[in-house]
Amino acid sequence: MTSIIPSSWQPVLAQETDKPYYAQLQAFVASERATHTVFPPEADVFNALALTPFEDVRVLLLGQDPYHDDGQAHGLCFSVRPGIAPPPSLVNIYKELHSDVGFRIPNNGYLVRWAEQGMLMLNAVLTVRAHQPNSHKNKGWETFTDAIIRAVSAKAEPVVFVLWGGYAQKKLKLIDTARHTVIQSAHPSPLSAHNGFFGSHPFSQINAALSAAGTPPIDWQIDDI
Repeated sequence: MTSIIPSSWQPVLAQETDKPYYAQLQAFVASERATHTVFPPEADVFNALALTPFEDVRVLLLGQDPYHDDGQAHGLCFSVRPGIAPPPSLVNIYKELHSDVGFRIPNNGYLVRWAEQGMLMLNAVLTVRAHQPNSHKNKGWETFTDAIIRAVSAKAEPVVFVLWGGYAQKKLKLIDTARHTVIQSAHPSPLSAHNGFFGSHPFSQINAALSAAGTPPIDWQIDDI
């Protein structure tokens, strides 16, 4: 079975899903699921699109690859399911949130509340073989998610694009920087957070850009579960 693209995104992405590469990509993922454990579960692959309808996108946060350990990935970049310990990058995101906006660090890493406020939390690659990071790269997902980035960039309303790390920053060419705000820094990974992520104040910058565009700020606080 092929995962169904949420209805608000179907007209936006219809040209992509009609292309040969997309059918090949879905066949690849189906064959992987038949022979290996693949994350996230099939029902969660398009969660980012389901939780943030196209017309509601105000912020786009770009990740790279889904979490590849058991029970973590559920279709939103950087987010993990309730009951799963926040991974190191998310721990660092929480540290920066605390110093930037006074965020109280919660007991979970479930970031759905951000998505429900108009933050599209998109990974460039939407599936991964269990315990094998980047195992589904260069199979077609990047072409598909590049189309999503272009579609968001084509929206009439201003959007804030958040690009952490070199991989995400390569997508800058897909964005109309004359109309949209782009916030860039090092990645929150422990390998790079001390080289420009900590102290970059991305969350207050996002809200400043939203306020300048006349839309409500994001309430960043995640509740305890």
